[in-house]
Amino acid sequence: MGKASKDKRDIYYRKAKEEGWRARSAFKLLQIDEAFSILEGVRHVVDLCAAPGSWSQVLSRRLYLPALQAGRPEDAPKIVAVDLQPMAPIEGVTQIQGDITSTLTANQVISHFHGEKADLVVSDGAPDVTGLHDMDEFVQAQLILAALTIVTHVLRPGGSFVAKVFRGKEAALLYSQLKILFPDVTIAKPKSSRNSSIEAFVVCRNYTPPPNFRPEALQGLLDRTTSAQDDRGEQTLEERLLVPFLACGDLSGYDADQSYDLPDDNYQSLDPVQPPTAPAYRSALAFKKQSQGKLQAV
Repeated sequence: MGKASKDKRDIYYRKAKEEGWRARSAFKLLQIDEAFSILEGVRHVVDLCAAPGSWSQVLSRRLYLPALQAGRPEDAPKIVAVDLQPMAPIEGVTQIQGDITSTLTANQVISHFHGEKADLVVSDGAPDVTGLHDMDEFVQAQLILAALTIVTHVLRPGGSFVAKVFRGKEAALLYSQLKILFPDVTIAKPKSSRNSSIEAFVVCRNYTPPPNFRPEALQGLLDRTTSAQDDRGEQTLEERLLVPFLACGDLSGYDADQSYDLPDDNYQSLDPVQPPTAPAYRSALAFKKQSQGKLQAV
């Protein structure tokens, strides 16, 4: 009952399983690419906070597999996925299990590109939400700034960066910080992202670091920006930087907040494409099984 009702409620959840995506979030990257063509001409790409791998799947199907099908494996783009958690293998994707804020991890990524830089860095990562919107927004913003520590090490000038954000009153500050490194910054809301969700995605293009900028100094640069924001005091509405939010994806297509009937009575609910490789509840299940065995013995 639970599985069937969930399939009926969320069209993107159902379509993800039907099309072989590990998570419905794959459609978010697909729709961002439709609006901004971020995958065009990409040779090297890094997927941060990659698990369970739906965005890496998109990169594999759009970049790696077409080169193989065309009989040019030597021209296949290099895709590197980074996450603290283990992830099931994906064809054409090199996995690194490590911390995205670590310089060691950045050097590992660069080593897979044979000294070259990435054309694109994407991140669909988010912290465990608490339900306290201000705190969740702050922690998510800090995660993006942490991601920038690896972006500034591995992204080539002119490259692009896409990351999840939580919309809120401090979005203008994050937008201003990103404008230091990217002249072209847009905050997009894919159609597959529910309207009830506070998530959106920053699409940063044309990476142009300031003159004499050192990636190691990023944290200090961002701290100074924060201090400057505090020193300005209260701002009028005209003085505030307005952040453009752009809805992307096929607006005539499926609505993530709409309920849709199943295609027919013979619809078969599908299991997830890739079950969790290291579920947090594994130890709880083992403990429950052990407890049941002791009760039966008594």
